[in-house]
Amino acid sequence: MVLCQISADGRIPPPLGAPRRLSATDPKPLTSTVVRDDESALVSAAKAGDAAAFEELVNRYERKIFRLTMNITQNREDAEDSMQEAFLKSFTNLDRFQGDSRFYTWLVRIAVNEALMKLRKRRPNQVSLDEPLNDKDGEDSVFREIVDWGPSPEKKFAQTELNEILNSVIGELDPIFRVVFLLRDVEGVSTEETAQILDISVAAVKSRLLRARLKLRQKLNKYFRRSEAQ
Repeated sequence: MVLCQISADGRIPPPLGAPRRLSATDPKPLTSTVVRDDESALVSAAKAGDAAAFEELVNRYERKIFRLTMNITQNREDAEDSMQEAFLKSFTNLDRFQGDSRFYTWLVRIAVNEALMKLRKRRPNQVSLDEPLNDKDGEDSVFREIVDWGPSPEKKFAQTELNEILNSVIGELDPIFRVVFLLRDVEGVSTEETAQILDISVAAVKSRLLRARLKLRQKLNKYFRRSEAQ
């Protein structure tokens, strides 16, 4: 969803060696959505001062990071800011990355923290990854990626409506469950990596994912029962 490029309004590009400002309005297609074997080589080159290597990492992961921060914050501006901060902090702290995990895992952890900080500012005392919260989220539902569902307008409308419903229901999950669900079931991050990103146990990840799935099923069942009754 986001492209590392000089904006059309003529803003001056940053100095050589620094990541350029990202824009979520003009996406660049990625050839792969999985971590590739050359990631460690790119990280090593970036550590040695190769700005192009870091830019390749940005181009490779920016869509996924933006989608993640968007799903967490439910706010486009906060999502963009969180993504920007995640890439900036990963760049400025690259020398601290020891390679104990994948660079992508490390980047996701930074992005999740940034997104949750944005959420805390908008909802003080309501966001914690350590304790369950009451169901008070979800007042803002943002419809995100609308794709071409097919040539039939009727099918397209039905699928779009379903996508809106699903996005809304995910947005109603407490952050403690939403983040785990997004990492595991949307982004495809492994259980072990999710535990590492959130600094919780594997058992806690499994428990929160199960509860998130159950909550989603309950919410969706209630919605469709209401629809059928109308």
